[in-house]
Amino acid sequence: MEKVELLAPAGDLEKLKMAIIYGADAVYIGGEFFGLRAGAKNFTYEQMEEGVKFAHERGKKVYVTVNVIPHNEDFEGLDEYLKSLKKIGVDAVIVSDPGVLSVVKEVIPDMEVHLSTQANNTNYMSARFWYNQGVNRIVVARELSFKEIKQIKDNIPEDMEIEAFIHGAMCISYSGRCLISNYMTGRDANRGACAHPCRWQYYLVEEKRPGQYYPIYEDERGTFFFNSKDLCMIEYIPQIINSGIKSLKIEGRMKTAYYVATVVRAYRMAIDEYYKNPENWKFNPLWLEEIKKASHRDFTTGFYFEKPGSDEQHYGSSSYIRNYDFIGLVKEYDEKEDIAVVEQRNRMFTGDEIEIIGPNKDTVYTKIEKMWTIEGEEIDVAPHPRQIIKMKLNVPVKENYILRKEIKDEK
Repeated sequence: MEKVELLAPAGDLEKLKMAIIYGADAVYIGGEFFGLRAGAKNFTYEQMEEGVKFAHERGKKVYVTVNVIPHNEDFEGLDEYLKSLKKIGVDAVIVSDPGVLSVVKEVIPDMEVHLSTQANNTNYMSARFWYNQGVNRIVVARELSFKEIKQIKDNIPEDMEIEAFIHGAMCISYSGRCLISNYMTGRDANRGACAHPCRWQYYLVEEKRPGQYYPIYEDERGTFFFNSKDLCMIEYIPQIINSGIKSLKIEGRMKTAYYVATVVRAYRMAIDEYYKNPENWKFNPLWLEEIKKASHRDFTTGFYFEKPGSDEQHYGSSSYIRNYDFIGLVKEYDEKEDIAVVEQRNRMFTGDEIEIIGPNKDTVYTKIEKMWTIEGEEIDVAPHPRQIIKMKLNVPVKENYILRKEIKDEK
């Protein structure tokens, strides 16, 4: 059975490496130009080169976003940029605009091309059109149900692939083609500078009653009426696979390395369990609990089963739920001495009860027994960002294992 692809976001080089280490089959990244996440750190040419090398050495793929909705001046330098991507050896480019696609086909004709969700592909006739233009894969619009996706798959060429978002933030617009940011802040969402005003708090004002603010929902605080819950489809792996979706895409190039590793790890476990015994696959609630240990909003299944109603929105807050801190990343481990070298990511104390996660490993619960500076001085707290410390954990760990702790009242 040909397996589906688990596709992860990577906003920088560290996130790329963590995504691949924790189970992604491929990552999508952005360079410093022509993408739709200007707020992400993104990749320099040298970082992109290193990232592609890291991925390919492990049999994984790297896709690069070139999905800006361009104005005339945005085409300047595109030829040279595309040639640099080919030289690095990226596996595909993600485009949304016909003009950009035409340049891709002219400059790097052998490059695999994926059509971004920004292109609003909602039907098989559009998919066929793009296939005839040389597109190998379509990222379908978020507004589609399983039934509609299956219909598209059944009516497009066999070698055309479907990619779909299965986890992460939902845009309140037509597949991301949003103008709210432009009007409210002057920042163009379709050119990579979205300010996310859809998450802000709004009131309704009637033209002839200036200064009178009416809640759109019956709540004295107003309403975040564009504020969708986050998409989460980990409970429905069989339905996803049977619909014909080839690539399962996680949203979040702006998210942290901890978020990427945690979410990828959970989906990796769920997908692998499916392929062990597809007919008897059962959802394990622990997978969802793992996902909830990363920063998140409440979850929704979006449009996959039916059109979402009012229950799929947050009317009272645009805040994320955050119950755990990523406190450290294992850099080395001395098995004989049972001492780990850890890079601090959030403050931690001797005696903290913590959890440790690793790729394809069950969560381990333990306590920080002792800590030392790298010079050997014993300490009770590691307060400094990125501080390198030594630690006794009483459990074996490996490089890139993650240490986290539940957020409680500070000592």
